[in-house]
Amino acid sequence: MDITQLILDDHHEQRRRFAILDQIDSADTNALAAVWQRLATFLEVHAAAEERFFYPALLKLGKGAGDKGSADAETKDAIGDHNEIRDAVAKVADHRVGSRGWYAAIALVRKANSTHMGEEERESLADFRRHAGTDTLHRLAVAFAAFEGQHYAGVRAPNRDAERYISDCRG
Repeated sequence: MDITQLILDDHHEQRRRFAILDQIDSADTNALAAVWQRLATFLEVHAAAEERFFYPALLKLGKGAGDKGSADAETKDAIGDHNEIRDAVAKVADHRVGSRGWYAAIALVRKANSTHMGEEERESLADFRRHAGTDTLHRLAVAFAAFEGQHYAGVRAPNRDAERYISDCRG
């Protein structure tokens, strides 16, 4: 088991759940609301797990990849993305389920999340795989999976100040 693979698996599941929303009739508001709530919860638990396990380890081992020259830059961008996704998720509640506004708000969540996943896959995950040993990948995967299992019903994870988060992780 490897934490980077678990994160990629979660990304696949997020894409799948957005696709499910696309296939539900807009008049079936009960189904839309249920699928959306599960997806919103999944996004938050995933981000919280990354912030608790993956990014602190990346800050210790990463060197930078893709457009980011350091693990600090990768982490700062990711925390900003998580905040943007959280804010977009919160705005969905301002709209009636199945309305044009609701779909537009969902589209903003999807865009923010897709951008984040792409960057993370090209940068942070690649960087971490290059610098983390098998034991670290496995140990973090176990902790990540356990966290998601324990918090399947959701977590409260407020937006973070990226600079402070990095400073706190560095101790």
